[in-house]
Amino acid sequence: MFDITSSKLLILGIVALLVIGPKDLPALLRTIGKYVGMIKRQAAEFRAQFDEAMRESELADLKRDVETLGRDAEQTMRAAEQSVEQDWAQAQDSVTAALDSNTAAANPAPVEAAGVAAAPADAAAPSQLNGAGAHAEAPQAEPAPSQTQPSEAAPSLEPEGERLAAPQVEKSGA
Repeated sequence: MFDITSSKLLILGIVALLVIGPKDLPALLRTIGKYVGMIKRQAAEFRAQFDEAMRESELADLKRDVETLGRDAEQTMRAAEQSVEQDWAQAQDSVTAALDSNTAAANPAPVEAAGVAAAPADAAAPSQLNGAGAHAEAPQAEPAPSQTQPSEAAPSLEPEGERLAAPQVEKSGA
């Protein structure tokens, strides 16, 4: 700050000794030391306040960064949650569809079996008995209203969760 060398400081001390005198020089040096100490304390306090302001500024920036990261993480989690829920719903739908198709395939409708088996027998019987029956139409067996295919049955009013939780068990007459 000041360009004071040791030779300049020595000259300043000799001038002060001659001007002030040896009697008042120690009191003057104490007073100068007191003021220099006060100036150093003020400078240190200013520096501490400046550093604190810088830390608060950095903390505010860090706080904003952390809040931004938190919001981003929350949005990512919500998006992932929605994706998982959609995948879960699709999986439930596909399992339900697979169970329904397996149930329909495993339990063929008795109406179809009876109708298919009965129709050729009825059609073949008149032609074997007499030749005139070949031109006559064979009566078709109509399904009884109580015997419908599972795919034609009215949709179940049960929620999907209950349908998956409690599988239907068919009772056998045997």
